[in-house]
Amino acid sequence: MVFAFALGAACCLGVGFVLQQNAAQRAPMSDFLSLRLLLDLARMPRWLAGIALMVCGMALGAIALSRGEVSLVDPLMATNLLFAMALSRWQTKQPLGRSGWGGLWLLAGGVAAFIVAGRPHGGRTVTDPLRHWLIVGVMVGAALLLAAVSKRVRMSTEAALLAVAAGLLYGVQDALTRVSGTRFAHGGWRELVTGWQPYGVLVLGVTALVLVQSAFETAPLRMSLPALTAAQPLAGIACGVGFMGDQLRTTPAALAVQAAGLVAIVCGIVLIGRHPAMPSGMAEPGQVRDLQPH
Repeated sequence: MVFAFALGAACCLGVGFVLQQNAAQRAPMSDFLSLRLLLDLARMPRWLAGIALMVCGMALGAIALSRGEVSLVDPLMATNLLFAMALSRWQTKQPLGRSGWGGLWLLAGGVAAFIVAGRPHGGRTVTDPLRHWLIVGVMVGAALLLAAVSKRVRMSTEAALLAVAAGLLYGVQDALTRVSGTRFAHGGWRELVTGWQPYGVLVLGVTALVLVQSAFETAPLRMSLPALTAAQPLAGIACGVGFMGDQLRTTPAALAVQAAGLVAIVCGIVLIGRHPAMPSGMAEPGQVRDLQPH
């Protein structure tokens, strides 16, 4: 069931991201990194359809997280890029070619290798609040730093940095979603609403949404989606092992295969994300920003 819900979430997210980027490229650049961007995008049916699919994907992901470990679910959800590629290839009629097939096998094989070698399973949750806040603080701080630095680099690099920042926040959001689900299972609604985690999920979700839509707005999908897809599972695994109690096999051979699997996942994501089939999503005339540093 965890595999089914996680892959269903990946399908919804992948298709939703493509629809969102198609719409975001038509938004006015004056709304960049602003909540006004979401208000402008809300007038576009294509974007609303993409958001509906993303919400559905997040709901399926939350169900998967309630039944399985973050370190298992997040790598599976990284396969959303395969579904995004399928839709983009249908739109552009581009053949996969060597790079497309290579990226597909690297991503799928990397996820399989990490899960088989690591065998993620639950353990005792770390109760030290300092460790919770330290890991969450590092992730959120890194995301905010990347968002600040992105304003001083070229537009293509800017999109990648914003996407990494959003991916880090989504990874932390996945971990807090798992914590919220556990609190609800143990104490019902009263236990859930008295904790800070569900409110953290909401704040992180809105912040990450602004970052990722700004990334989609500034550059083609191939510049942002690979970075987003790679950052989220890495952040989720760090949170899962760091304070959620997720456990992985730690024999030298298992660690080597897990590391190789993560490298293969990142390489596959980059190859697929930069494939010509991924839509360029050029902005409307008059909305293209200067490609020089800000």
